[in-house]
Amino acid sequence: MKSVRLWFKKSGLAIYISHLDMNRCMTRAVRRAEIPLWYTEGFNPHPYMTFLMPLPLGQTGEREPLDIRIEEDMPFEEIKSRLNSVMPEGIEIVDVCEPVNKPNEIAAAEYNIEVGFLSDGEAEGFAAGAAAVIDGGVLNAEKRSKRGIKTVNLCEMVRSFECVSVGTSVKIKTVLAAGNSVNLNAELLMNALFAEFAAEPESFSVIRTKLLREDSSVFA
Repeated sequence: MKSVRLWFKKSGLAIYISHLDMNRCMTRAVRRAEIPLWYTEGFNPHPYMTFLMPLPLGQTGEREPLDIRIEEDMPFEEIKSRLNSVMPEGIEIVDVCEPVNKPNEIAAAEYNIEVGFLSDGEAEGFAAGAAAVIDGGVLNAEKRSKRGIKTVNLCEMVRSFECVSVGTSVKIKTVLAAGNSVNLNAELLMNALFAEFAAEPESFSVIRTKLLREDSSVFA
């Protein structure tokens, strides 16, 4: 048995595939590609497949990790080629390797966010206001957890935040807490900022570019 880490890109219409359906999609793809997947033992065996940090619905992922186990050696390039030959549009395997870091080492995620407004003035005003609020250190919002809904200060989960306006667009590069203990959805942060300024953007997109460890090194 060998552990393998798949890195995939999720874009286009595929961003609207739910996490449950992604599980089904990847399971079917591995079977169709005839990858010798290892199955758990017991009364109800199922393929070992673990999404390390599930991507929220509606967001693009440039490099998302998925761990599997295979029963026999197979070249990584062959695994990549076989899987890409059966993947649906919008999902692409970009790399295959042995796991380097443990899943619990994920501590943050980097995002590129773009917000479109009707005018340059709206974009400039929102960019300046958003940066000021994050710098101020207080942005409260209701956050759902396993224990229910509670009010939290989102700024405590923002590692970095760069925000500029370019014409009618606002471009944001931010690093947010991610992991099993503390996790901030980029959409929750942006919706809180929109509410803070009663902003009504024309468009809004989120791209998760990479996962990071506690020391800000790239999770591998």
